[in-house]
Formats: sequence, structure tokens, C-alpha cells
Amino acid sequence: MVGWLFPEPPSYMDGGPFPAEHSSIVTMVMLLFTPIATAMILAIVWDQRMRCRTCLRRLRMPIRKGSWTHVLFGAPRIEYICPYGHGTLNVAELQITGHQQPDWHPHEDMWKELFSLEETKK
Repeated sequence: MVGWLFPEPPSYMDGGPFPAEHSSIVTMVMLLFTPIATAMILAIVWDQRMRCRTCLRRLRMPIRKGSWTHVLFGAPRIEYICPYGHGTLNVAELQITGHQQPDWHPHEDMWKELFSLEETKK
């Protein structure tokens, strides 16, 4: 894309710009392009952390579990669920021993039981 936006100019001998001018423009473009591209990649990775591992939909319905007053018995965490029942994601709120990765628990199809009950009534 940068090559398309800034094609190589004619040489200095053919009436083109002084070589340092072209070099400084390309340098400035790359200095702006690199952090923007890096920020976009980080935003993509950050967004994917809170999506279902099966259908890639955003996880919903956060539920707080555990207690801040009883840290030894049940550390505080937030549990998110996939709206289609593919699984739950447990994210620790208190990280005493360092960074803990979110824990993904896949589930069988939660609608399977409901449909089996409906078929037995027929």
C-alpha cells in the first residue's frame, strides 16, 4: 500500500526531488503506519479474548462468583456465557500469584435436553 501511495520518483538527475526529501516522506509514513498497525493488531487480539471459542460471538451475561471477603474459599471471578450455550469463560478478578489465563469450559449442546423432552411428549 505504501509503495502504491508513494511510487518511486524520477531520479534527481531527471528533475526529481532531492533524495533526502523522498526518504524523509517514506520514513514519516512508516513512523505513523507502524504504531497504527500495531494498535489495530492488539485491538483484534484483545477483542478475541472475550468471544466464544466455537461460534466467535461475543460472550454475554457476566455473573460475579466468589467473594472478596472469603478469598481463600472462593476467589472472586466473573463468568461469561455464550448465548448459544457453547461454553463459559471464567475470568479471575483477584490474581495474587500472577496473571491467570481465563478458563474456557466447553459445554455440550444445552438445547439437546430441551428438544429431547419435547420429542418425548409427542
